[in-house]
Amino acid sequence: MGLVKAAIDSIGGTLADQWTDFLTVPPNLEPTAALFPAVHLVRNSGRGAGTKGSAAVVTNGSKIIVPEGYGLLLFQDGELTGFTAEAGAYIWNSSNLVSSSIFADDADIDNLVQSSWERFKFGGQPGSQQIALFVNLKELPNNRFGTQAEIYWDDAYLNTQVGAMAHGTYSVKIVDPIRFAKTFVPARYLQAQDVFDFTDTENAAASQLFSEVVGSLSAAFSAYVNSGDRRNRITRIQQDSIGFASSLSSVIEDAYGWKSGRGIVISKVNILGIKYDGNTRELLKSVQRADALSGTRGNANLQASVAAGMQSAGESRGAEGLLGLGIAAGSMNMEALMRNAEAAPAAAAEADSDLLVVLGNLKRAFDGGLISQAEFDAAKAKALGLA
Repeated sequence: MGLVKAAIDSIGGTLADQWTDFLTVPPNLEPTAALFPAVHLVRNSGRGAGTKGSAAVVTNGSKIIVPEGYGLLLFQDGELTGFTAEAGAYIWNSSNLVSSSIFADDADIDNLVQSSWERFKFGGQPGSQQIALFVNLKELPNNRFGTQAEIYWDDAYLNTQVGAMAHGTYSVKIVDPIRFAKTFVPARYLQAQDVFDFTDTENAAASQLFSEVVGSLSAAFSAYVNSGDRRNRITRIQQDSIGFASSLSSVIEDAYGWKSGRGIVISKVNILGIKYDGNTRELLKSVQRADALSGTRGNANLQASVAAGMQSAGESRGAEGLLGLGIAAGSMNMEALMRNAEAAPAAAAEADSDLLVVLGNLKRAFDGGLISQAEFDAAKAKALGLA
C-alpha cells in the first residue's frame, strides 16, 4: 500500500541518518497528546534541526521516521490507507502495492488492531498524496478526575454501605489505534488541524471520557472491595493503583465499551485523596480498634485497656469504683489477674511493658479492696518470678 521500509534500525539506520528532510513526531509534545499531525524535520548539516513546510502532507518519495512507542496512520480524503506500529525509516511510494510494513504485529498493540485493519483498510491503489498522523501508543498519564459529592457502595468487608469523596489521576493506553481513530476521534483531528489531547478541556471527546470515569467510580469501588474472596479493604485502594485500575477498567468496559468500541483502556489509577463521610469514618475507627485488639499485640493492648478502665474508675469513684468493677466482673476478673500474674515471667522476656501492666492491675485491685494483702504478695511474687 505504499510504505517501504528503508532502514533496519528504528532511527539510527544508515539511510535515515543521511536524510536531511523527513516527516516525524513533532518536538516538545505534551505527554498526554494522543493523536497529532506529522511534521517535516530538517537537519542542517549536523548543526541542529528545525521544522518547515506544511505539516502531515505525504507525497511520492516522502521519507518518514516512526519513533519507538508511536504508530503511523495515513489518510486520503478521510479514508485510512496505511498503518504501521513498527519503529523505523520508511519511504512513501504510491505505486508499491505490496508492503509488509503496512501492518507490523507488535506485542504492545492489541490483537484488535489487525481485525480493525482488515475491516477498515482502503481498497485499491492509494492516491499520490496522503496525510500522515501519529498516534501515541505509550501510557498517557495525568488524566484527572474528582467527585463533587459523596459516592456510595456496598462494602463486603465492613458489611454495610459506605461513602466517600475521591479525587486522583488515571492513565490511558491506546491498544487499537485504528479503532480509536475511526470510531472516537472527531473529524477535525483527522484532518491535521489540531492535536488530540486527553487533558484538553476544550476537547469534547476527552471531556466525555472524564464524565464516564466519574460516573463509574461507585461501581468500581464496589467491584474492588468485593472482588472474589479477597474482599479488599477500602483503605488499600490508594496503594493499589493497578488493582483498582483493573476494577475501574472492567466497569467502564461493561458500561461504555472503551476497549471494544474505542480501542482504549485505563492502565493505572492513582487516588490522591479520599474523604469518607461521617458514618464511614466511625466504621473505620472501629475496624482499627478491632485490629489493635487482635493477635499477640492485642493481648497487651487489651490489658492496657483494662488497666486504663480500672484507673478511670478509681480516679472518679475511688475504691467504690474499683469495687464496682469487681462486682460487675465477678470472679472472672480475679482469675484473669492471677492468670496474667502466672504468665508474666514469660511475657516479660518479650516486653517489659506487659509486666508493668500486670503489676499495675494487681496494685489497683489491692487498693480497691478486691484482693487481700496475702493474695497481692503471692501474685506479685509469681509475676516477678520469685515463687
